[in-house]
Amino acid sequence: MMQSPASQSGTSIMFIEGCLTAIAVVLAFCLPRFGSAWFSRVEIAFARLARRKGLSVIVVGLAAPLLRLAILPVCPVPHPFSPDDFSFLLAADTFASGRLTNPTPAMWTHLEAIHITMKPTYMTMYFPAQGLVLAAGQALTGHLWYGLLAVTALMCAAICWMLQAWLPPPWALLGGLLAILRIGLFSYWINSYSGAGSIAALGGALVFGGLPRFLKTPRLRYGLLMAAGAVILGICRPYDGLLLCFPVVVVLVRWAFFGENRPTAAALVRLTALPLALIVSAVAWMGYYNYRAFGSPLTPPYTLDRAQYAVAPYFIWQSQRTGIVYRHALMREFYCKAELPNYTDIHSVSGFVPQTILKVARGVVFYAGIALLLPLIMLRRLFLDRRIRFLLWCIAVLAIGQSIEIYLIPHYLAPFTAAFYVIGLQAMRHLRVWRPEGQPVGRTLVRLTVTVCVVMGGMRLLAAPLHLHLAVWPAAGVSGWIGPSSLSGAKRAKVETRLEQIPGKQLAIVRYSPTHDSRDEWVYNSADVDRSKIVWAWDMGEAGNRELIDYYKDRTVWLVEPDTEPATVSPYMGGKPGSREIAVLPAR
Repeated sequence: MMQSPASQSGTSIMFIEGCLTAIAVVLAFCLPRFGSAWFSRVEIAFARLARRKGLSVIVVGLAAPLLRLAILPVCPVPHPFSPDDFSFLLAADTFASGRLTNPTPAMWTHLEAIHITMKPTYMTMYFPAQGLVLAAGQALTGHLWYGLLAVTALMCAAICWMLQAWLPPPWALLGGLLAILRIGLFSYWINSYSGAGSIAALGGALVFGGLPRFLKTPRLRYGLLMAAGAVILGICRPYDGLLLCFPVVVVLVRWAFFGENRPTAAALVRLTALPLALIVSAVAWMGYYNYRAFGSPLTPPYTLDRAQYAVAPYFIWQSQRTGIVYRHALMREFYCKAELPNYTDIHSVSGFVPQTILKVARGVVFYAGIALLLPLIMLRRLFLDRRIRFLLWCIAVLAIGQSIEIYLIPHYLAPFTAAFYVIGLQAMRHLRVWRPEGQPVGRTLVRLTVTVCVVMGGMRLLAAPLHLHLAVWPAAGVSGWIGPSSLSGAKRAKVETRLEQIPGKQLAIVRYSPTHDSRDEWVYNSADVDRSKIVWAWDMGEAGNRELIDYYKDRTVWLVEPDTEPATVSPYMGGKPGSREIAVLPAR
């Protein structure tokens, strides 16, 4: 029997990370030359590899997927579990079928789902990048998760490549390996299907990595890489991508028209024509996608779905929506009780500052955890460091942009991932040369910080046998680097597997208890609803269900009750009796 979220217990991994970090600090000050000979030998070998920049990028890019595949026995391919997951799965199924969107299902009022638009077409409310990646994985390997694995590998390689333009080679290689440990193996970016964090981080790394190379040696390939990064951000996270691209464009315009080594008009055209054509083509394609999915090239994703269902807006200057009619109580609870408090809190004088601090904390916990906070004691030196001044200005633009948003989930910051790594690694470089009372305390602190990150990777890998606590959706958030438990989504997946094993087509009517968590929604369907093996639908009462059952008269009708332990699937007694007796199916 699967444990309920409430029953998951054990020592917190974040607590262990905090304890190990404290031990590292004590060791560095009490034994400043701790392990010096051993660490020196490792660093020499590490630097030898790092000097081969191309090989370093390849090693990082291959290590990310190979390590993730190696740990599949203990960290298996994830089940979809959040509304975002299922929304992106619908996009993947649609694209894999060769369509940009789907017609509205005939019984759409019974099939409504959070973050899925039903009218004018049936499609995810999100931008298409994540769906395209997942669809590629489905088409090429037979399972969409492998598309996510591939783009995560590209992200880690791109971060290493970007860091090589800003930092010495050993530090760039270290950053790439830390990206694997902290994001590529355990975070929700790879262990769920939502957020498009890896895609956005890949786009940001291409832009930030191409910029200094282009300014130093203007070449078409660097311009194309920056344009490709901008396109990725545009079809993935355009608002956050705009916050990134704005300061980059300012620097490029200043270089092109006012810089000491500004190019001639002919050279400028040669360098920018193809990159601009790539961007314009992507904008045109996005407009066509918007037209097909939402009825107008000027109606972007999010807009219609939020107008139809959401009470709370995304930005602080927008007003709360009224007059929205919900056909299902759980959807009303999600939009009015799960989302709305963030909006009301951030609009009060007493709530704005705590909510802003909470948003910052979410980002810090995901990207730094506890161990990687240590180098930030060098914050003063960072602000005086000309090497990364531009990136600090970029982070300032990001902070302003995020302060006017109601919500913040770590993947909202994903385009700036590579910039965070530059800043953190540069802080490590300053810390490494810190010698209070002439002792190499800073060097040992840096060495032990990296060691703690490696040890924590092992602790996360052994979380189950060590009885360490991992959050199971939706009992707690999944914003930390440790990611969600593999049990997240397992309950619905088991029920779905049991239904798929029954001959013929099935209709699953989902009935929730009054205490069901609105974030744990089970009513999600494939792109071609009527041809799918299982149709999931809301329980709308005996009279409401009759229309649905009559429409799907060729299907066996089941009542699914997610809130029993275990979840149960039993024949729907209000429907027409089947031609054969079907036993109760516990989701064990």
